[in-house]
Amino acid sequence: MEARARGAGLSFANIGELLDWATARLRKAHLHYGHGTDNPRDDAAALVFHALGLAHESAPASYRLPVTARAAARALALIERRIAKREPSAYLTGVSWFAGHEIRVTPDVLVPRSPIAELCLAGFSPWIDPARVRRVLDIGTGSGCIAIAAARALPRALVDATDVSPRAIAVARDNVRRHRLQSRVQIRRANVYEGLGGRRYDIVVSNPPYVSAAEMRRLPREHRAEPEKGLRAARGGLAIVERIIAGAAGHLAPGGILVVEVGNSANRLRRRYPELPFTWVEFEQGHSEVFLLRAAELQG
Repeated sequence: MEARARGAGLSFANIGELLDWATARLRKAHLHYGHGTDNPRDDAAALVFHALGLAHESAPASYRLPVTARAAARALALIERRIAKREPSAYLTGVSWFAGHEIRVTPDVLVPRSPIAELCLAGFSPWIDPARVRRVLDIGTGSGCIAIAAARALPRALVDATDVSPRAIAVARDNVRRHRLQSRVQIRRANVYEGLGGRRYDIVVSNPPYVSAAEMRRLPREHRAEPEKGLRAARGGLAIVERIIAGAAGHLAPGGILVVEVGNSANRLRRRYPELPFTWVEFEQGHSEVFLLRAAELQG
């Protein structure tokens, strides 16, 4: 007779049954997704596999494996916490993925999810020749995910990654150590360009705060579980973006590019800078408004 694991009055013959139950439980709770997963099944898998200490690459073969009562109880606890607190699952597991790289996350940083990951994987081609990139600046690095992905894709480049939050800096430095990139990625405490002196970069990239105060009030609880400083910006969400644009010409090398995610603030940005020839990047997966400007387009 097949052994069954029991947890919270429930019985599971194998991991597949546990995963099916967790998926149904999350679906019934009508949660919000978008922090590395976009549906109840993937969110449930992230939590169940973390609780059981399994690699995601083991699916679907692992679905047939038995599950112990203790492991089932750990998974159930994570599922119930996800529902009760509306925290992103990445905060419950402590890890997320960005451009194929595992990134440690805590509630001190945003969960990595920017479509800029696609640009990193392409070495920012065709907008710049990856072979000529020597210096990259990542403004508002948070977990360090963009800086790490850029360094991996551009092995000849040095990356400066800045943030104003000491706690975010600690997370980013830990991730840089985990990826053994200390020799090429420098985490610096800086407010946009302050503290960088006259350094110039081939790429300045940022996923800065761009959510307005009004939009913050309408965000799902999962987003409001993230650090507000990483999301909200004054002046209708444009305060930080305006500073990034204003200082870009003084920090871009000839032929360099500025890449910034602005999300729902894109229309406000267009009205704010009608004279700037923004290029709006198209992505194969996911969608968020990301603009690109060349150094020559920022002169004056």
